[in-house]
Amino acid sequence: MFTSPEQFAAATKTLFELQMNTFNALASKTVQGVEQVVNLNMATARKAMGDSLTAGEQITQAATPQAAMSTAAAHAQPGMQSAVTYGQDLKQIIDEIHDDFTHAADAHLLEAKNALSALIYDVTQNVKPGSENAVLIVKAAIDNAFRGYEQVTHATRDAVKQVEEQIAKATEMVSKNGTPPASQR
Repeated sequence: MFTSPEQFAAATKTLFELQMNTFNALASKTVQGVEQVVNLNMATARKAMGDSLTAGEQITQAATPQAAMSTAAAHAQPGMQSAVTYGQDLKQIIDEIHDDFTHAADAHLLEAKNALSALIYDVTQNVKPGSENAVLIVKAAIDNAFRGYEQVTHATRDAVKQVEEQIAKATEMVSKNGTPPASQR
């Protein structure tokens, strides 16, 4: 077992630092992703507002109601295409976040596995006779901590996957609804 409380404290500190590093890496990736989505939303809103103002101006300048309707219809298709493009851009951002999360989680998971293996090795090296139960308890605690760590990683991956699926569905719906009827083509 550990020959001193300092060894146990150092091993515990290492595991805690690994967890904090993983959390910080994932939090950083999340913030970067949110920044990208906010920038995309702002750019899309600016473009939509400009397009709406232009369309409104052209509609009010139309000489006849038919010309106004024709102008409105002409601006509807680019608006739908913008929605499709927005969905594609958003999906790309989510895909990048997913990839970053996966790489960060995998790297930190590997670090944690290595640290836990070293910790278990240290725990079992200098076992005094009669303290086998204590070793089993420490091993069980370490295994449980690692399983919890893996569960958090898998839950994060599942959450990102669900967001991706929802964005894909929304993009598909907008794409289908963005195709004008044959009478307007």
